[in-house]
Amino acid sequence: MSHSKITTLSTVQLKYADDLYKIVDSLNRTLKEENLLFGLTLSEDNDEKAIFTIYRTQ
Repeated sequence: MSHSKITTLSTVQLKYADDLYKIVDSLNRTLKEENLLFGLTLSEDNDEKAIFTIYRTQ
């Protein structure tokens, strides 16, 4: 079984907007062959904030 190594490259907190997931989905579809992965989660402290993270997979 092969295990991927995932490295966090950048994390930023921003104001949540309903369509943010569309950007993350587009980035993931477009850049997966470049070993990049993008994540979006709601802040645990504030539902109006989102956390956007960029990862490199290997």
